[in-house]
Amino acid sequence: MDVVSPADTALRLPYPALAEALAAILAAKRERRATAPERLHLALPGGGVLLVMPAADEEIAMTKLATVHPANAAAGLPTLQGEVVVMEAVNGRRLGILDGPALTARRTAALSLLAAKLLAPSFGPLLLVGAGTQARAHLEAFRDGLGISEVFISSRTPESADTLASYATELGLKAYTVAHPADALPMCPLVVTATTSLTPVLPETVRDDAFIAAVGAYRRTMTELPPRLVQRCRLYADTLEGCRAEAGDLIQAHVDFSTVTPLEQALILPRPDSGPVLFKSVGHALFDLAAAKLYFGR
Repeated sequence: MDVVSPADTALRLPYPALAEALAAILAAKRERRATAPERLHLALPGGGVLLVMPAADEEIAMTKLATVHPANAAAGLPTLQGEVVVMEAVNGRRLGILDGPALTARRTAALSLLAAKLLAPSFGPLLLVGAGTQARAHLEAFRDGLGISEVFISSRTPESADTLASYATELGLKAYTVAHPADALPMCPLVVTATTSLTPVLPETVRDDAFIAAVGAYRRTMTELPPRLVQRCRLYADTLEGCRAEAGDLIQAHVDFSTVTPLEQALILPRPDSGPVLFKSVGHALFDLAAAKLYFGR
């Protein structure tokens, strides 16, 4: 059984194809052809968490084993570590072990790409709030999948913003760093927040035609968006079950989850005719399954 490197994991998961694979797995979820239980959380010392995330369809079964340690960033260590063990569903034969962080970064960004294609009222420059691994992946995904040509980057660490802006320039984009997201919001209909902040990183004053992908906050205690902005938006979730349990952005805004549309339903509904639109993502094992199926050609 091969243990696949981060580079090889990423190479076989191009963003546009991965977005299509995610659409297929969401359709399979809607039709009950793919299943995953609620992920298991185990608290670890220092504020970390161990996550166990199995999923399967009629062809492939997999389990992602991951640890998340937000405090690692200050020490120069990876925040997310883990692996994805993939097997044939009918006989359990192991196919390989994929790199967890590379797969997670790419499937999260590809899911935001899919959501933007389905839900964004308009397109144009991208604002990234945060400059870490997820921000980089979203930069790549929106360039490859939407053809964006201009990006604004805001980070609490200016050096990180400068590094990501330099990378964006290498990709052929016009890139700018801004001290505060509010400085770029008038120009940007596309917004991605990719931080683990406990307090809002965006102001309320987004454009009426804005599409916001909020992907950083994955606990009830975290929130990247102010409640009044959340309440102003049309609301969509990667999965309702995950967001009910973990989406601090929605929970702290006291959202009525009957007003939140899961992405699996958005696939078969008309595009919103106005905004702002908020797509909230906390992750789900079925998205790892989609990536595993794409990698192994299933």
